[in-house]
Parts: sequence; C-alpha cells; structure tokens
Amino acid sequence: MKLLIFTVAIAVVVVAQEEPIPILSETRQEFNNGVSGSSFEAGNGIKFQQKVVTGDIGQSNAEGVYSYPDEFGNVIEVQYIANENGFQAQGTHLPVAPPAPAYVAELLRIAEEQRAAGIVFE
Repeated sequence: MKLLIFTVAIAVVVVAQEEPIPILSETRQEFNNGVSGSSFEAGNGIKFQQKVVTGDIGQSNAEGVYSYPDEFGNVIEVQYIANENGFQAQGTHLPVAPPAPAYVAELLRIAEEQRAAGIVFE
C-alpha cells in the first residue's frame, strides 16, 4: 500500500511540473451568412483549421484539416469533412479497406435489376 501511495505521489509531482503547452496562434471568424471558421497552432506541433457552413437540411457541415507530430516526429495530417453523410477522414496514415471481390459487383447489379423490375424484399 505504501508503494502505491508513493507511486501516485511521484506521478502527481511529475504531472504538476510539466509546462503547459502554449497556443501560438488562434483565430475565430463568424460571418452573417452562417459560415464560420477557426484555427489554432500549439507549441507542441498540433495544428487545426476548420470551416463550418449550414447544410441543405439545416445541419452544420464542417471541413478542415488537423495535424500533429507522432512519437517519431513525423507529421500526421488528417483532412476531413463532416456532413449529412457523417465524418469522413482522409490521410496517408489511415488504413484502406481492400477492394471488394468481383461477386459483390455482380450482386449489386442483380439487386438493381430487381429494384427496376419492382421486386421488393421485406
């Protein structure tokens, strides 16, 4: 028990001694037409930039980019959009699904023919 208390005490001291990460720049913009934007850059290499507009059905649509250094010092960048279709991120570090097998295209073609013929499955 004493070891646990000592370990927690050391962790608290170490965390308390860490310097806060400075914000090097920050901007926020709002326009009368429902468009807004924001960006910031932190002293640890994190960067963020976003634009938000009102979507066709009243939702907020956002697009932007953020980046951060990984544990090896490489800059990881993510570009994204978020709209009525959900959050869609792109980046070279993100995994990509393998291509669908050929039979999937054939099944989709058959399903489309059935829909065109008025066949409905419940």
